[in-house]
Amino acid sequence: MRTTHAPRIAIIGAGPGGLTCARILQQHGVTVVVHDRDAGPAARDQGGTLDLHADNGQIALREAGLLEEFFRLARPEGQEMRQMDPSGKLLFHHVPEEGERFKPEIDRGHLRDLLLDSLHPGTVRWGHALKEVGGPADGPRTLHFTHGVTAEADLVIGADGAWSKVRRAISSAAPEYSGVSFLEAWFDDVDNRHPDIAELVGQGGTAAADGERGLFAQRNSGNRIRVYIIQRVPADWLTADGLTPADTDGIRRILLQRYAAWSPRMRRLITDNDGPYVDRPIHALPVPHTWDHSPTVTLLGDAAHLMPPLGVGVNLAMLDACELALALVNTDTIADAVRTYEKTMLPRSAEMARLLDGAATDLLSTELPDFATDQP
Repeated sequence: MRTTHAPRIAIIGAGPGGLTCARILQQHGVTVVVHDRDAGPAARDQGGTLDLHADNGQIALREAGLLEEFFRLARPEGQEMRQMDPSGKLLFHHVPEEGERFKPEIDRGHLRDLLLDSLHPGTVRWGHALKEVGGPADGPRTLHFTHGVTAEADLVIGADGAWSKVRRAISSAAPEYSGVSFLEAWFDDVDNRHPDIAELVGQGGTAAADGERGLFAQRNSGNRIRVYIIQRVPADWLTADGLTPADTDGIRRILLQRYAAWSPRMRRLITDNDGPYVDRPIHALPVPHTWDHSPTVTLLGDAAHLMPPLGVGVNLAMLDACELALALVNTDTIADAVRTYEKTMLPRSAEMARLLDGAATDLLSTELPDFATDQP
């Protein structure tokens, strides 16, 4: 990049996409600052397990110089997949071959730690929740944070997820509810406390559906399992039923009614959890989501192309991050780098978004996809 001063690059969001972009930039000697709203790296649970694919997520980790360390942390056995019917009958079972590494699993928290530990000390500025992006379109941009602090940047990269504040600087699009909602349930010390559920789920994931409701259970590290209870309901269904997320017993009563036709063994996946449920209504950005080029602001990951959670989100985010970082390294100006990046990223994300448009309801279909393949 040719500029009159060292370019001031600000990434908003310390998720996998933002951190991957920062790591690759630093690998090439480019200074970058990451701002994140969390008070610190341990401020909240980072979520469940992720499968990083050889043709996108792993490409980014290779460019970041972290692929072999990733393989040391990853769980290739997590590629095991089972499909069942509501009675618990096994319909499909994929067991990964020895040495299969196309999409091994890693806990989201472990991936984040891997990326955080690879950055220069002080790269991430915690407790910086963005309020808005100001300043002229041709820069410099001014970052306004909720605690009153401001910062200037020549390029602002929005890696701040579904409800991105950076996106508002270049797009009026907002996520829309898909009509499908998840309830997340946790099971701890499963081999000892929940051996039947541990056996049912195996080392990877187990899915089942009846057309209106479904379950997806997934093994995490630390002897934990997370179950996603999938329903076609209004986004505010808990409130409409007079419940709050903290009303665990009340939610269980309703779930037992809705899953009454399922076998007792399958219903244990929705009632034997340790602790409260987590409400996760599924949103997606309009398809396609594009914006007019800005030389000072761009987006990656869910901020650019929020889609249903069907195994592509983190992989696309990390590939976005890799390509944007390399464009910034290899292109004369920031504006040209952003244009080069978006010329590839926007068509790719639009194509995938079209494939997955409305596909959240596929999670409820009795004709579940073959999880052993990489096709949406």
